[in-house]
Amino acid sequence: MRALSGLFSATLLVCGVALCLWQLAVHPDTPLPREWNPTKRLSLEDPVTLLTPYKLDAAANDPQLCREVVQASDINAQPMDPLEVSPQCGIANRMRLSGAGQASLAPLETTCAVALRLAMWERQGLQPAAQRHFGEGIARINHFSSYNCRAIRGATTRMSLHATAEAIDVSGFVLDSGKSLSLKADWERERAFFEEVRDSACQWFETTLGPEYNALHADHFHLQSRGWGTCR
Repeated sequence: MRALSGLFSATLLVCGVALCLWQLAVHPDTPLPREWNPTKRLSLEDPVTLLTPYKLDAAANDPQLCREVVQASDINAQPMDPLEVSPQCGIANRMRLSGAGQASLAPLETTCAVALRLAMWERQGLQPAAQRHFGEGIARINHFSSYNCRAIRGATTRMSLHATAEAIDVSGFVLDSGKSLSLKADWERERAFFEEVRDSACQWFETTLGPEYNALHADHFHLQSRGWGTCR
C-alpha cells in the first residue's frame, strides 16, 4: 500500500511539474527563449538546442508548417503543385529549390522536408566545416538530383525514395574562392572535411550514405528525409 501511495504521489508531482512547464511555455510573457520553447515552431535563425531535432521533425512531417518555416527563412524555394505520376512516383509538398542559406544549387524539384533539412545542414554543418578546413565558405552545393522515378540501384524492385523526392544526392561543393570539391575526385585528399560534413548530415537527415557505405555511393552523399538513422 505504501508503495502504491508513493507511486501515486510521484505521478502527481511529475504531472504538476509538467503542467507548470507547459503554462510557462504558453504564457505571453514567458522568459523561455524561443529555441527552448516547445510551443514555438522551428526557425533556422535560432541557436541549436536539444529541442531543435524535434522541432525539425515536426516541421518536416507537417506540410503546411514546413512551408511556413521555409518561407520565413533564407531558403530559395518556391512552392509548386504536387506531382502525381503513378502510385509509386510523384512529389507531395513539392518545391523548386535553388538555394539554401549562402549556398546556391542548380534548380531541382524536391519535397519541402528535403529543402528544410538541406538548409539546416548548410547552416549548421557545411558552412562551419568549410571555414574550419579552408578558411572560406561554400558558395554552391553540387548534386545529382532529388526526384527520379526508379528502383533502388543494385537491389530488388523496391522503389528508391528518389521516386518521391524524399532524398537528394550531393556530389560536391564549390567554395567562395571558386575551388571545386568533388567526392569522386577529392575524397581521399579532403577526407577530414568530407567526413565532418557527412557526420553533420547525419544530425539533420534521417539517412545518410556516402563513399564508405558502398561503391554505388563513391561519388555522392545520399541524404534522405525519411529512414531509421543510418549514418555511413
